[in-house]
Formats: sequence, C-alpha cells, structure tokens
Amino acid sequence: MPGMIDTHIHASQYSYAGTALDLPLLQWLNTYTFPVESRFKDLEFAQKVYSQVVKRTLRNGTTTACYFATIHTDASLLLGQIANDCGQRALVGKVCMDRNSSVKHYKETIQESQDETYRFIKEFLKKKYPLVKPVVTPRFAPSCTEELLAQLGEIAKNNNLHIQSHISENMEEIKLVQELFPDSESYTDVYYKHSLLTDKTVMAHGCHLTDKELALFKETGASLSHCPNSNFSLCSGVLDVRNVLNHKVKLGLGTDVAGGYSSSMLDAVRRALDASKVLTIQNPEHETLTFEEVFRLATLGGSQALSLDDKTGNFEVGKDFDALRVNVATPGGPIDLIQCDGPKILLEKFLNVGDDRNIVEVYVAGRKVVPFPETTSE
Repeated sequence: MPGMIDTHIHASQYSYAGTALDLPLLQWLNTYTFPVESRFKDLEFAQKVYSQVVKRTLRNGTTTACYFATIHTDASLLLGQIANDCGQRALVGKVCMDRNSSVKHYKETIQESQDETYRFIKEFLKKKYPLVKPVVTPRFAPSCTEELLAQLGEIAKNNNLHIQSHISENMEEIKLVQELFPDSESYTDVYYKHSLLTDKTVMAHGCHLTDKELALFKETGASLSHCPNSNFSLCSGVLDVRNVLNHKVKLGLGTDVAGGYSSSMLDAVRRALDASKVLTIQNPEHETLTFEEVFRLATLGGSQALSLDDKTGNFEVGKDFDALRVNVATPGGPIDLIQCDGPKILLEKFLNVGDDRNIVEVYVAGRKVVPFPETTSE
C-alpha cells in the first residue's frame, strides 16, 4: 500500500508523548512544551530525540513527515540531516516565535528570528538533500508579532518555500488572536494579510474555522492537517472533515505529537473515524466518513496537503515508490485471520487493528528504509 503521510508532527515533543495531557492548549504549552523545547539548544539531546522520532515514525509506516523542530537553528538542521540519513521524505521547520513564551530564554527577537530563519534555509538548501526540504514555520499567530509574520511571509515567497503553522485549535486561542490582532477579521485573515496562506501552506487543526474562512483556504490553495488525537486529548474541538471536503479544501492527517499521544498514522486514521462518528452521534444527518475516505486522507490527501502529490501519495506511474509492504498475518501480530477475506477487508482490518508488527518493509523513493540497515538499528 502507499506510504502514509504525517502532515503535522512536533519532533521536539516526542520525549514526553503519552504523558502531560491534563491541560488545555495554552496552559499545556507553557507548562510542558516550552520548557522541553528550550532544551534543544543541547545538540546531544536533540540528536537522541530526533533519531528516535524519525526511526519510530518510519517503523510506523510514515514515509513522509512534516516536522516542527524548535527555535534552535543547529538542532533543526540536525533533524533534517537525520531524516535524510534514515531515508524519510520530510519537511523540516525551524520554529519562529518572538512573544508569549513562559520560558525566559525560549523566544527570539524579531531580528534573531529573521536572521536565523535565513541561515536555516540557506544552510539547509546547501545540503541538496533529495527528499528533505525546509519549511517556514511561524509557531502560531499568538507567538508572533505582525512584523515577524510579515517577514516570514516575505521569506517564504522569495524562496518559494512551504509554510506550516497552527490555526483555530481551541476557543481560548481564537479569543487571544482576536485580542492580539484587532484589525484582522478572523484568525485566517491574520495569516492571509501577511502572505502566509499560499498553495504551499499547511495549517494544523482548524477545528473552529467558519465557512467564510474555509472559502479563503480554498481560494488561496492552502490546506489543513486534521489532528484528531490531539483535538480529543487536549479537549480542543472536533473538526468537521465532511464540511472541509465539501468546501474543496485540501486536507491530510497529522499525529500532532505530543498533543496527540501516538506517533502512528494508523492511530490518526482511527481517531479521524471516531471524530466523524462523534459528529454523527450529535447530528444523525451528518454523513460519516468511510474508512476508504480516511485511508485516502492518510495517503494521497496528505501528499496534496503538502503539495507533494506530483511525487507521492499513490502508485500512479511516474511517481516515486513510497510504499509499505504489509503482512496482515504476521506471526505473533495483532490480527487473527479466521476466514478467507478479500483485499479490501484485509486493508480495513489492518487500518483498524494492525500495528508496526504488520509493516514488514518500508520503501521511500524506491529505497528500502525499514528494516533499518545494521548500522542504524537500535
């Protein structure tokens, strides 16, 4: 089957995945996230965490990942190198933030953010990695002044780069954005005004976007990353995927580690189905997503959301071979086959019950990357 595409994951938060899910978003960031991310100035710590998250996601069948790193340029460059060395297709972002951090040393001045972003992009592109690219990464509007947002929009445009950030994750955050940006008519408008909504933009969450905002996403070609585990875990909201698709907005799935506790895209598939069913429970008129639709979001939908669908996402002739070889009957695995089922039922079983034990081999751009070569195995 085609490899799975994680359109939103914080590599720097992997060390505490599966814990610290007792607070809503803004308090969660200040209590857990910013203190941990500030440690990534230590390259030894960064090497340890980033090596583990890249290998774990590859083992879980993530052939393409869109990563948030931290504000630290050298550690962010290291993440790009590790993804390249392990053979994963990736977008890697050095985080930019010049306000609203509870940790004294975990923010930048506008000038630092601009200079370090330029350095990050220049040094990253100099490496000429075949499958790993830099992505301009304002953390989210509350962490950035208007001046910084404008500069980042300019940098992305001048270098024709991808852009990633967060939008409309929870109601408290939306209220904060209204206070910080009184001249903007919506959260989406903040990014739009600063040239950060392009056809190479992916925004995580979008739980509470209005139809008018979705129309602006469609008009600009910007995409959304649906992160259902995180939306449930931090009690942020439930994205109406059907409504997003009806607006013809590009959409992929994301694990959003560590707001989402699982680094597996299989979990993202399952939680996306759960979220759709929750909406159907609330409103029986709601058209529940099918497993086939969610499978598409985890593969081709993700490649479209990251503007990589010319290279990956399915097995069309001419695309790179990003693939998983799945054995649903792996000895000692989680699936028991009782009767002789066709391919579609086997796929559904794998999506609902399977795990990394069923993923026998992983290929990226035709190269077998899992099982890992002896030198990089753990």
